[in-house]
Amino acid sequence: MALLSCVLRIMGRPSGLTRPEEVLQETKRRIYGKPPRHRIGAAQSFFVMSVFAAAMLGPAAWILHHLPEYRERAQQVPRA
Repeated sequence: MALLSCVLRIMGRPSGLTRPEEVLQETKRRIYGKPPRHRIGAAQSFFVMSVFAAAMLGPAAWILHHLPEYRERAQQVPRA
């Protein structure tokens, strides 16, 4: 009985597709049209992008560099 009441409660709510004007107003509230409070310089942008690239590519580079070692371990006979 509890499952049925949950389903009926969910079905009774109007979805976002049936009320697009309310969704549009809610979206407009989140958009800010003011200039930034703090300017970010080119050096800061470069530093942040470099750290991000290193964080994303570092683990992949580590695995690719050590791939021959991983292959050797896989070919060894496991201990019984």
